[in-house]
Amino acid sequence: MRLSLDKALAVGNQLEVEAINGTKHILLTPSMAAQCGYSMESDPWGNTRIYTSLMGCFVDNKDDATFNVGLRLQMYGENPSDVVSHDVSQTCSYTRWASREILCDRNYMEVSHHMANLDAEAKGQTRDSKDDKHNANPEASGASQGIWKMTFYTPEPVAMVLQEAEQAGYAAKTTSSRLVMRSPYNTAETYSEDVAGVPMEVFRVSAYYMAPQGLNVVNLAAACPKGGVLFTEDMISWHVPRRVTPLLDGRITVSEMHMGINGQRLDRGQMAARGYRLSTTDFHIVVEIPVGSPDGYYKSHAPDDQYHINYFVEPMLEVVWRADDTQDDTRYKVLFPIMTPLMPQPPQVQDDTVPETRVFSVLLGTFLHDVELRNITFSTGVLTVEESNAKGFTVQEHSLANGAKRFSLQVPFDADVVSKHNPERMVTSYFLPLIFGLIILPEETHFALPVDLQASLQDVVLPIMAGTCDQNQFYISVKFGSHGSNFKAIVGPRELTAEDYNIYENGTHLGLILPYTAKDAVFELLTSESVKSRIDLFLLDRANDWVLADLYLACYFPLKATECHPNGTMTAVAVKVESTRNLEPSQLTLKDQSCTPQFSDDRFAYFSFSVDTCGTTRTFFDNYMMYENEICLSYNNTKGAANTSPVDPDYRQTVSCFYVVNETQTVAFSAKPRTYEPAAEMGTGHLMVQMRLAQGMVEFYYILFMHTKHCKCPGLLSLTGLSPADPSYELFYQAEDYPVVKYLRQPLYFEVELMHSTDPNLVLIAENCWATLHEDRTSLPSWDIIVDSCENRDDSYATIFHPVVSDSRVLVPSHIKRFSVKMFTFTKDEEVLKDQIYVHCDVVICDTSSQADGSCRGQCVHPPERRSTDSTRQRQISSGAIILSNL
Repeated sequence: MRLSLDKALAVGNQLEVEAINGTKHILLTPSMAAQCGYSMESDPWGNTRIYTSLMGCFVDNKDDATFNVGLRLQMYGENPSDVVSHDVSQTCSYTRWASREILCDRNYMEVSHHMANLDAEAKGQTRDSKDDKHNANPEASGASQGIWKMTFYTPEPVAMVLQEAEQAGYAAKTTSSRLVMRSPYNTAETYSEDVAGVPMEVFRVSAYYMAPQGLNVVNLAAACPKGGVLFTEDMISWHVPRRVTPLLDGRITVSEMHMGINGQRLDRGQMAARGYRLSTTDFHIVVEIPVGSPDGYYKSHAPDDQYHINYFVEPMLEVVWRADDTQDDTRYKVLFPIMTPLMPQPPQVQDDTVPETRVFSVLLGTFLHDVELRNITFSTGVLTVEESNAKGFTVQEHSLANGAKRFSLQVPFDADVVSKHNPERMVTSYFLPLIFGLIILPEETHFALPVDLQASLQDVVLPIMAGTCDQNQFYISVKFGSHGSNFKAIVGPRELTAEDYNIYENGTHLGLILPYTAKDAVFELLTSESVKSRIDLFLLDRANDWVLADLYLACYFPLKATECHPNGTMTAVAVKVESTRNLEPSQLTLKDQSCTPQFSDDRFAYFSFSVDTCGTTRTFFDNYMMYENEICLSYNNTKGAANTSPVDPDYRQTVSCFYVVNETQTVAFSAKPRTYEPAAEMGTGHLMVQMRLAQGMVEFYYILFMHTKHCKCPGLLSLTGLSPADPSYELFYQAEDYPVVKYLRQPLYFEVELMHSTDPNLVLIAENCWATLHEDRTSLPSWDIIVDSCENRDDSYATIFHPVVSDSRVLVPSHIKRFSVKMFTFTKDEEVLKDQIYVHCDVVICDTSSQADGSCRGQCVHPPERRSTDSTRQRQISSGAIILSNL
């Protein structure tokens, strides 16, 4: 009996088969199946075939004519509790029994003999006297109703009683008319024998059984082919001995010969349609099957990561031999799985990339249906197929008409997994290294296929530079090309850095502002009213130093080389121009070499001198008088001898001034006696007040240390003799420093100052100061710091007023008030409401010269007395945000 189980039921499940024996279910393990006449075969799709011998252990046999077979199929999913069961039963009829039936299945050999023939064969045979232990008492061995013992020939005899044989994996039984023996392959009692060049597995046994007339013995044998297959690229040739000598004695005739596939006979028309042939030679029966026949299937393999395939088919051969002397028939049926050797099948890699589309496109294949693409390894890591598609790559599977498949992948050039470089200035080469991770099902065999894709495109867009000038600076704009900002900018002889110049970038453009006196600019020409300055800018490829763009921008900037003053002095500026690149301006002098520059650096020399000194000459013509001198470079050796410059040409710059002579200027003047002394009139105006947060002494010296040492390692400074509470009002936080971060209870030093006034009669009083959570000075909650010009006595950390004395910065001490509080924050139910505060103050400005002004008794002189609320003298000021540090 053959049961076919469709893949729709079995795929994704683990299959267990149980034999139904009345009310019992016996699990058919591989050893049990081989012993009891069951076999199973599955293809890669999940299609399963289960074969049951009609003489199997658990088959209900009715007079060797009707056979009831029952199987239970247990299918387990991923969850062990998820089990699906199918009970299958089938009734088969078979009456065409030959005298001897030999069955070679994929996992066992079976032979059965008709009992009447056995009785006839047993007449005249003598009992084997050997091994009295097994021959003495058949009833004691449990064989009173059937087989007693067996003697196996390996070829040496090995005797076993029925129970021992079953424990060794053999099966033996008698039916109403037949005696059946079954052996798995490669047991201890089987042996190999070469028959007509074909290796055969041989099973020979003498069986002793109880018959009505007494104890009988019969010799049984089975021989199954283990080889005999020849392969060509297109054809499988299976050779079976025409006369299997371990089975046949005397002369025989082949009366029937059939071919089948998967246990089912084929007629001649079916064979012809499939290209099968069944023929005989002098020594062999030959079955020929084309490789790739639809009755078989291909299977994928990947030894050493190399893709191979082979072809599997299971032909059946059925032969009936007739003995010439007895006319008894022997039916010989072989189910013989054939698998071709591995055939290399390197997958083709078809690069379909069209560079102009800027997308890599590759087609991979072909593969058999049992291959799946699981992941792809890119330069950045491994992505599954789903992750690759989610990232914007396109991964697809393409099915072909013959059941094979291909895989395609598309990746844009601008993806982060693509590397690129420029082999030429205008050409970009794109590289996409890949490793396709594939798997063969159902074995889950992994193998990898590396693929390297490359494409080149003349797609480089060069950056564009433009520049303008105003009276003092160069303005340069760079529009990025395809390199983006990935280039080196060379200004003059050096690479551009943000530390040197004002640079801004917005993703598409780069801007650069340089003064015309920048150290990388060069002076080309000096005129009496201007200097011509030039900046040279190059953009270079970082890898190859190719020039991507260049700009030479030269402009005239206002600069008076000579100025003439009415008091008879002249000033002149000498400039180091490009043609005198080795000039040191400090070495320039006037005609009188003792007249050296009042100031000089590496580019300029500044002279100031009286017209009657330094060798200045005077010339008269018409109504003008001209004073003239010359700035030059004197080359003197140590002995005072004059030399010429070994490198630069002579540097000479003439400076001159013209004065008008013989000119009279008339100035009118009259005097009138003053009748009264001038006095200032009463008026109104605005007085400005500012509040600043000062840095403490430690912070002040730490910043000085940072600027001096260029250190970026906070915490390395130790100041001897200073405590964190030492106030310093030398350095203040600027607007860009806010919000200022402070630790809890760290002192905050405030200074309130009356601005732009030097009147010593004015006094500034800090009347009320408070802190809030928000910038709005009227917001709640709030906390008083100064109340009625005094500290808040309800605060456990009282406000401290600091004295103000005159120094280089403080001209009028009464115009400044200084106080400090400790950093705090607002809480509610022991939770911080917000980690920042704002400080606000109301201040009063009063006049000490006015006896009517009673508010100027000083800071906190009379605490109970409220200050004046005259808005003309009151000012409101606030600080920026101060944040509590969490460290």
